[in-house]
Amino acid sequence: MKRFRLFLLIPLLSILASCASRDSRLARTEYLGAPAVTQVAARGGYDDLSYWDGASASGSPRIKIDLNQQRAYFYKGATLAGVAVVSSGREGYGTPPGKFKVVQKNADHASNLYGDYVDAAGNIVKKDVDVRKDPKPPGTTFRGAPMPYFMRIHGGVGMHAGFLPGYAASHGCIRLPPALAKQFFENAPAGTPVEVVN
Repeated sequence: MKRFRLFLLIPLLSILASCASRDSRLARTEYLGAPAVTQVAARGGYDDLSYWDGASASGSPRIKIDLNQQRAYFYKGATLAGVAVVSSGREGYGTPPGKFKVVQKNADHASNLYGDYVDAAGNIVKKDVDVRKDPKPPGTTFRGAPMPYFMRIHGGVGMHAGFLPGYAASHGCIRLPPALAKQFFENAPAGTPVEVVN
């Protein structure tokens, strides 16, 4: 039985290794578009696709978020102005598909549900809490998780800068790389159409 497992494992490892060596995108961040591109530095080799090339593009903005691809696409008219790797809602906290609009913008937003309980000096007493489930320890206050460049699209769901582990991991929001969250925020006024697809 061990030989059979090893027999299956060796070809799989060689296929994976050969894919990594042939696809140059997996080894470095590619520069796309004109020299005026704002590009996101790779973290551990993961984000090699996020870029902004919309400085000279014109037209009405719109955003498309593909949950299967874990990507957000920003268009100005028919021109693709930027692409961002995202992390959407994990199982049990799914990001809803549908057609929405940016209904609120706040560059310095903080969550009112998720964050930390801190003492009077600001030291974390209890980390990563959900105020609906985690009781507040005596003498603490709630400090909401920062959600920079927040753009609300539906209920409590919005786009914002955040941690990108390489898979769907949020409480329903769409996390973007900080540089791209800023570009999306600055180029999408309230009312910008946002389509979320599976």
